[in-house]
Amino acid sequence: MRIGMALNYSGGFKESVAELADYEKAGLDIVFVAEAYSFDAVSQMGYIAAKTERLEIASGILPIYSRTPTLLAMTAAGLDYVSDGRFTLGIGASGPQVIEGFHGVPYNAPLGRTREVIEICRKVWRRERVEHAGKHYTLPLPPGQGTGLGKPLKIINHPVRPRIPIVVAAIGPKNVELTAELAEGWEPIFYVPEKAADVWGSSLAAGKAKRAPELGELDVIAQASLAIGDDVSDLLEFGRPMAALYIGGMGAKGRNFYNDLARRYGYEKEAEQIQELYLDGKKQEAAALVPSELLEKMSLVGSEGFVRDRVQAMKESGVTTLNVAPFGRTHEERLKLIETIKELAS
Repeated sequence: MRIGMALNYSGGFKESVAELADYEKAGLDIVFVAEAYSFDAVSQMGYIAAKTERLEIASGILPIYSRTPTLLAMTAAGLDYVSDGRFTLGIGASGPQVIEGFHGVPYNAPLGRTREVIEICRKVWRRERVEHAGKHYTLPLPPGQGTGLGKPLKIINHPVRPRIPIVVAAIGPKNVELTAELAEGWEPIFYVPEKAADVWGSSLAAGKAKRAPELGELDVIAQASLAIGDDVSDLLEFGRPMAALYIGGMGAKGRNFYNDLARRYGYEKEAEQIQELYLDGKKQEAAALVPSELLEKMSLVGSEGFVRDRVQAMKESGVTTLNVAPFGRTHEERLKLIETIKELAS
C-alpha cells in the first residue's frame, strides 16, 4: 500500500516542500497538490519536481473545465518530463460554485466531458494527430466555426511515457463507474471502508467489467487524517468544520454531491440539518451535527492498535493508496507518523 500526503494550498507551500526530502526518506510515496481557487497547482508541482528525486507527484485535482483537454495533456506531459516520469494526472469536475463562479464556465455534462478529456489526453501522449469529434469537444474546429484554418496536430515533444496515469476524483454512481472503466486510479472523499461496497460496489463492478486489461488494477486512493497515540481522540474534532463545509456548503440544495454521499452513508437526517444550518450561516452549529461515527470511521486517529485495524479495514475494502494528513506539532512528529503508517501499511 502506497502512502501519500496532500500539501496545503492555502499557505506555507515553500516551507512544506523544503521538508519533502525528509518525508521521502520516511517512506512517503506520493504527494498530492490541490487546485481549488487558490494558486494554480501546476507551478507548484513543477517546483516540487525540482526539489525531489523519488517522490511521485499528483494533481489532486485539476478541474476539467478550466483547461482544454489538449492543455491538460500538454501540462501532464510537461510535468512528467521535468519529474522524470513521476507525475500522475488527477482530474475531476469540481463543482458549479467554483467552475461557474470563479471560472465563468458553464458546469454541464461532467461525465461526458471526463470521458472525452481522457480519450484526448491519451491521443496526445501517443503522439497521434489529434482529431476528435465528440459531443463536447471537436478537434480541429469544423468548417463554419472559427477561421477554418485549424488542422490536426500532434504534440511536438516526445512524452516520457505514452500513457501517464490518470486518477479521477468521483463519488457519484455514474462517475465512479466511468472511473473504474477508464482511469488508472479513483479518488473518493469521506471514504468509510465498511460502507464502500454498499455505496460504490455496483458502480465499481459495472465499470471494471468494461475496463481494458492494459489499465491494470484500479488504484483506490483514500484520504484520512492521521494521529497515533492514546490521547489523540480529540484531534478528530478538527475534522468537523471541513466536513460541515463539504456536506453543508459545497453546493446548493439538490446540487451538493457531498451531502448526497452523507445521505447514502445513512446520515439522511444529519445531512439535511447540516445543510440547513450551514446555508443559514450557522457554521458552528452545522459542524456540531457532523456524526462522530463518520469522523472516526474515515480517519486514522487513535491508538496504534486502532490505526492498525483501520488500515486493515481499508486494505480489505480495496484501498491501495492512503493519502494521509498527519497531525503533529513538529516536523519530527509528522515524520514519525509517516514512518509508522508506512510500517503498518506494509
